[in-house]
Amino acid sequence: MTLEELVACDNAAQRMQMVTAAVEELLVAAQRQDRLTVGVYESAKLMNVDPDSVVLCLLAIDEEEEDDIALQIHFTLIQSFCCDNDINIVRVSGMQRLAQLLGEPAETQGTTEARDLHCLLVTNPHTDAWKSHGLVEVASYCEESRGNNQWVPYISLQER
Repeated sequence: MTLEELVACDNAAQRMQMVTAAVEELLVAAQRQDRLTVGVYESAKLMNVDPDSVVLCLLAIDEEEEDDIALQIHFTLIQSFCCDNDINIVRVSGMQRLAQLLGEPAETQGTTEARDLHCLLVTNPHTDAWKSHGLVEVASYCEESRGNNQWVPYISLQER
């Protein structure tokens, strides 16, 4: 490996760490400010009613769920809708870390059903211009990825 290749790999790893941290920061801030829609069904309803308010779509899945055909069909439809409406999309793995970030209980008790964390939408109502550092960073990463013909970039959330 040449020096240039080593530097490029190191820069890519640093960039990925920055984007992962930005996604985590963004999710926490969005939930705190009630700008986060959680769940495939809930997300589809929102995109049908007000697609212009959606600024980011996160599609989350772990390896053991990759063979879930129904989930893959949902993802394909959501991705298509997001592309048609200029909504940034990111695929995410690390469902446990995602649940941890969103304050989901480790185990659901009896009547409490776990939320569907497979699709998350970050919204920005038309009435204000909410800009978080995390949102700017993730949007920049999505734009870079599209420039490299990677239409749906992928990041991995690491457990802590």
